[in-house]
Amino acid sequence: MKKISILASFFLVTAVFGQKISDYKYISVPEKFKDFDKDPYGLEALLSKSLTNKKYSVVQNIKDWPADIRENPCRVAYANVFDDSNFLKNRVRIEVKDCNDKAIFTSKGSSNIKDFKDGFQDALKQAVIAVPVSYPSETNLAVKAAEPVATSSVVKNDTPVSSAPVSENKSGKYSNGKWNLQKIQVDNSQFILADSGSSVPFAVFKTSSKKEVFRVKLADGTYTIGYFENGNIIIDMPQANGEFSKEVFSSK
Repeated sequence: MKKISILASFFLVTAVFGQKISDYKYISVPEKFKDFDKDPYGLEALLSKSLTNKKYSVVQNIKDWPADIRENPCRVAYANVFDDSNFLKNRVRIEVKDCNDKAIFTSKGSSNIKDFKDGFQDALKQAVIAVPVSYPSETNLAVKAAEPVATSSVVKNDTPVSSAPVSENKSGKYSNGKWNLQKIQVDNSQFILADSGSSVPFAVFKTSSKKEVFRVKLADGTYTIGYFENGNIIIDMPQANGEFSKEVFSSK
């Protein structure tokens, strides 16, 4: 047994307790909704305009994001519109998620108008009615600096205690020759690889129970694993035949 002296320094923590959509200032709207990929019917523009009217700031391409949300993507909520139609009515569903892919708002709308464009737009207008006006909550979303802790004596057991690796905890640019991505550190247990031409992260990495191995969610919703290797970021990319290919993203 021996005593050691520890000085805790400033660190950043993101408070994300009990968010509501109205807590957010920024909402990301994709250039195309997946359910309306073949014919968007102007729904992206309509949703963006409707959210702006409710005092939200709509963002799209990550490269155009303001500095405060580039540094902390958890200040952004992510909106999507789904096609819930049946043979009688045009129906849509608005779903808004936080940076951890947790749904924080859902609203449905329907229309008796048979024309697809007019019908879907009418249904979206009905769904948007339920969206509350933006009233950003600094308590829920602000990045705060913790107070420094004074030096104190701590009793240390002889049993070694493992610590989280920090050598790869840097932001930076990575590329595999096809995609040029920006690594953004969200917190000590999570980071994203962002494509500057998209409003949706290319991949979201979260720590797993195995050291330096991450659970990865890709932009299309597919889950896989990733890890660091010789300073590179590796993703096991799922293939159509059920196998995986090794994608190497090198630091630039």
